Amino acid sequence: MVDPAVEDKIVAATENRFEELPVEQKRKLNMDEEETQSGSGRRHLFGRRKPLHAALGSGKTADILLWRQKQMSGAILVSATVIWLLFERIGYHLVPFLCHFLILALAILFLWSNLSSFVNKSPPNFPDIRLSQELCDCVALLLKDQINQGCLYLRQMTTGKDLKRLMSVIFTLWIVSVIGGWFEFLTLVYILFVLFLTAPLLYERNEDLVDMYGEKAGEEIKAALQKLPLPFFKNTKQN
Repeated sequence: MVDPAVEDKIVAATENRFEELPVEQKRKLNMDEEETQSGSGRRHLFGRRKPLHAALGSGKTADILLWRQKQMSGAILVSATVIWLLFERIGYHLVPFLCHFLILALAILFLWSNLSSFVNKSPPNFPDIRLSQELCDCVALLLKDQINQGCLYLRQMTTGKDLKRLMSVIFTLWIVSVIGGWFEFLTLVYILFVLFLTAPLLYERNEDLVDMYGEKAGEEIKAALQKLPLPFFKNTKQN
């Protein structure tokens, strides 16, 4: 059993360390704790058990997706919108855009490096970027595993061993083809990107309502699948 005096010292040290944290980090910890307490014992969408911020990785990516870093999230959204307007509405092409961007960047860096001594400013400090052999090996192994899993996935579907998965993939591809026929490719990518950047925030603000309707929709889909005259849909409820 822990000595009460030692326990009090540990609690006091933890509180002091918490108080020394930056305001943004303390706010993030408090929000995660509130999410954990409010989410305990409740069913979430897609079977999620963790708080949304923790499910997204609890890092900078989660902060951007949930708009806890509003300036960064807004800058990404504005940049994507400008790129979409340049290519889709103004009619700018990708290759000229990349070439003009590189020309402008190289010209600015060249002038900055050569004129910095005349304006009493330090020249740009270019980082020495070199890929390590270990990093390249890890990326190669990761790609190899993903490609092997994809080939195994396709082989299982095409050999007839998993008919349910095959029908699900065919239905998904059909839906994507229908939606893709309504928009240009770049517009579709832009719409998906905006949804990816804004949907987590909207879901977090209306989590209870979305979970409730999502659970009802899942039950209705399962009930509809049970009525289909196909044997591999009869076991969906059991699985």
